[in-house]
Amino acid sequence: MENKNIKYIICLVMSFLIGACDFDIPNPNAASEDQVLTTAEGLFALSIGIRTTYSAGSNLSALRDVILTPGVTTRELAITSTFQSLIDLEEGGPLLPNDNGNTTRLFTRLNRVKGMAENLIASAPNVPLIEGTRSGFIAYGHLFKAICLGNLAQNFEQVPIDNSLNNDAAFSPRQAAYEEAIQLLEQAISLINTTPISSEFSTTVLAGNIDLGNTLNAYLSRYNLFAGNYQAAIDAADAVDLSSTSIFSFDGENLNPIFDQINNGPPSYTARQNFGTPLLDPADGRLDFYTELYDPVDSTNQNGLPIARLKGFFGANDPIPVYVPGEVLLNKAEALARLNQLNEAITEINKVRTKTDDPFGINADLPAYGGAITAEAVLEEIFLNRRAELFLTGVSLEDSRRFGRPEPPATPDLSSERNRNFYPYPLEERLNNPNTPDDPGI
Repeated sequence: MENKNIKYIICLVMSFLIGACDFDIPNPNAASEDQVLTTAEGLFALSIGIRTTYSAGSNLSALRDVILTPGVTTRELAITSTFQSLIDLEEGGPLLPNDNGNTTRLFTRLNRVKGMAENLIASAPNVPLIEGTRSGFIAYGHLFKAICLGNLAQNFEQVPIDNSLNNDAAFSPRQAAYEEAIQLLEQAISLINTTPISSEFSTTVLAGNIDLGNTLNAYLSRYNLFAGNYQAAIDAADAVDLSSTSIFSFDGENLNPIFDQINNGPPSYTARQNFGTPLLDPADGRLDFYTELYDPVDSTNQNGLPIARLKGFFGANDPIPVYVPGEVLLNKAEALARLNQLNEAITEINKVRTKTDDPFGINADLPAYGGAITAEAVLEEIFLNRRAELFLTGVSLEDSRRFGRPEPPATPDLSSERNRNFYPYPLEERLNNPNTPDDPGI
């Protein structure tokens, strides 16, 4: 397809979200909204726009808020700015306002990407396409809608499963959102197994960065685990090739969105020492992978929280994994433990603890587990490994609740493990959508 035209259509896709953009080149064939949703070229541009809007750039990136907002709430991160929204987020508690910029962006940006994915899913069946390209578009739309639903359910008690142009989207319990995400992923897997994606779709949209089949199964394992479907989580984990990787890539024009907040100019966030928990083994190689101590070692932020410099996947152009292979092993370990198959769970834990050849370099390089073989002890070991292996992947708040970690105090206390259970719904949603539920107390 002609490169300039697809640039124009990408610009139109983005203009639905942020207004106008300019490529500084003549526009002999300006794209219309109809071209986006009724032509193959438009659907390619929409697919690329979905990924870009989800992952790239500080002005739009949903991924930024997926990582940073719960990261502060669960003490993976500390703030290093005096912006009131960040001060409120780090304190948390029942007084966290529903116009907080961080929690508002988390909600609105995920729903924005979800709406784009819904448009792709609805439009692909009606456009003349190679069948393998059509299956790619639909599966890709299912993946991103599922990711958005899952991230919303991790952070909010109720979730709008489908967007509404009339500002009256219905909310459903978070369990229903996980179940919908699971169905979307299962449908996508079945679709591309029946009609494999075309080289046209793979080259243009996936661009060598995303292994669609393995990514679908990795997220299917995650959301089945979160939904309490333990055998299904195990089965999906077993379907993932752990040597495969999928990444969100960045460049000089689209910087890594976490770098943009932490290392690019005056920072707003930094890592907590020991990932915010005192329980990690100091010999754990993941500590050095993700962080390094400041000089002096006992550096703290303005609230006295011990902080470290963030490393890992968060340089200017560093790619961020779509998922990390170690999560798949830990999903399986937890599902086995919750089915009371403790020895089998320990086998999976040891694959993570002793790993030295992770595709992304996330290697604990620790000896095998030597603790008690009880459900309580094994689940605590899984939680600690998730805290280290999945540092800043956006799952920390869901993990903290699911593992029954200490409840947030009614009065803000910066020593608490987490300071909220769920976030309030954005004020702008409440003012515009009569179906917005009551805010959770904490």
